[in-house]
Amino acid sequence: MRPEVSVILPAYNEEAAIGPVIDAVQTAMKGSRWSYEILVIDDCSTDRTAEIAETKKVKVIRRPIKGGSGASRRTGILSAEGEIIVMLDADGSYEASDIPKLLEYFPMYDQVNGARTSEQGTLKILRAPAKWLIRSLACYLTNTHIPDLNTGLKAFKKDIMKKYLWVLPNGFSCVTTMTLAFLTNGYAVKYVPTTYHKRIGKSKFHPVKDTLAYIKTVIRMVMYFKPLRVFMPAAGFIFALGIVKSIWSFSATNTLQESDIIIFMAAIMLTFLGLISDLIATYQNRS
Repeated sequence: MRPEVSVILPAYNEEAAIGPVIDAVQTAMKGSRWSYEILVIDDCSTDRTAEIAETKKVKVIRRPIKGGSGASRRTGILSAEGEIIVMLDADGSYEASDIPKLLEYFPMYDQVNGARTSEQGTLKILRAPAKWLIRSLACYLTNTHIPDLNTGLKAFKKDIMKKYLWVLPNGFSCVTTMTLAFLTNGYAVKYVPTTYHKRIGKSKFHPVKDTLAYIKTVIRMVMYFKPLRVFMPAAGFIFALGIVKSIWSFSATNTLQESDIIIFMAAIMLTFLGLISDLIATYQNRS
């Protein structure tokens, strides 16, 4: 029988955590009504991560080339047999016992995310403001309240996610991309509070590089599917700037300047560019 649920654990050098995490997932799923499989996607670990996982009698896929968290998740999705996919980090930071709670909301919802109730990551003083800024930007651009944008605990319907694998980056921002792909395309997304623990082992998160990647991911995803949410505010700001500049020019010189006209033209061009982008996005989503 094909399993109903595929639990994917992307892993890179997690030998200290992978065993307990697999045990916790098995305990959680054995107490549920779902048939399941566990896939550990080893991203060229240099320690005993893959060997330890194989002793647990789960499916272990060793990637031949290191690609990052996103590449591992993409490999897991394509290899999964279940129609519902659950993902959680293999570092022990999430409670595997929360998985059945997420599955309770299927098939009513298309994606269910574990919304963390605390920040336990390294460099908390830097991560917390950065995450708040990125999440606020994503909430504005998607016009949706998002309690946790980059949670590593999520469940979703495989057939929907496979349509958007082309947008998944290889790095940490892949989980953000998964959330935004569903939100910007009108799918039903649910958030369930979940406990978050300090990870086992050393974090691979880079505070500057990965934060910039998250910001670029949010803007890029909205540009893919909801471009007017980016272009129209920018055009409106430039148009308002043109009005202020024109009033100042007219009061100072009793005439409009060439720069005033250029600002207005820039606003008009941005508006039309946004409309064209929206038509292309709408056409692609329907095809």
